[in-house]
Amino acid sequence: MGFVRGLSADYMEVTPAINDYVADVLSNDPVISQLPFAILKEDAALGYRQPEFNQSELKDAPFRKMLACLYRENPFHKIASHQRLKTMASLLQVDFDGNALLPAIIKASSLSIDEWLDRYFSVYLTPLLQCFYRHKMVFMPHGENLILVFDNHVPVKAFMKDIGEEVCLLNVSPDSLPDAVKRIAITLPEDQELLSIFTDVFDDFFRFMSVILYQHMAYSDRCFWQAVASHIKTFQKNNSDLTPVFKQHDLFIDAFDHSCLNRLQLGNNKQMVDLTDPAGSLQFAGKINNPIAPYK
Repeated sequence: MGFVRGLSADYMEVTPAINDYVADVLSNDPVISQLPFAILKEDAALGYRQPEFNQSELKDAPFRKMLACLYRENPFHKIASHQRLKTMASLLQVDFDGNALLPAIIKASSLSIDEWLDRYFSVYLTPLLQCFYRHKMVFMPHGENLILVFDNHVPVKAFMKDIGEEVCLLNVSPDSLPDAVKRIAITLPEDQELLSIFTDVFDDFFRFMSVILYQHMAYSDRCFWQAVASHIKTFQKNNSDLTPVFKQHDLFIDAFDHSCLNRLQLGNNKQMVDLTDPAGSLQFAGKINNPIAPYK
């Protein structure tokens, strides 16, 4: 990061409660509970409030985040002995000799590219769609925050981590939540809600993934985004009761706002995002053509 990053005692105080709440929502959702997806709970946390820095005038300053820790579940305790773990970020790895990891994994799996992607979307994209459309719950689903479980080089499950600080409920009334969980309810313009998919998934990860598949496996950009679109349409078909919400938050619109993450760091090298007002921190520059729009 281009700035000081830490953990505040205030956030650590409610982290276990937030994790319990998210885990409870997921376990009681009949769809998510059957999906190969889970969170790595942060079961306990500690934080120290330094008196001189614990002043309201400092707001979310890094001086209030100098000494804290959290204890997260170990994914190795949740997999079979023959299974392997990789961060999702590793799928974008290309070494100094130009060898890419993702094509090597797909080839070793003995599946076709389409079959492998379908398994991958099932453990990653489907749960994110269910959480958003059913619960208005979003995570920070970048590559480092996802731990993928592989069985014979095929993704069979995903663990989401960094829950306490980064999960949000979009435009949900805080009054409907337990006191310790109210912090995760944020207000966001309705037309920005889908940026949790468009920016965090499409722009920040899938577009790099599609380039690797094209350069190393001659799998066209068109084929990749058509596969994404097909998976989304299957999800929508299987959840027809949410059709009004699918129309309200349309994943197949022609273009979406270009949220510029690098500009956040360039604009403020002390704090990338004000966690008390994440929507107010966003910076935009024009539109990005939606790569799945042609397949609506």
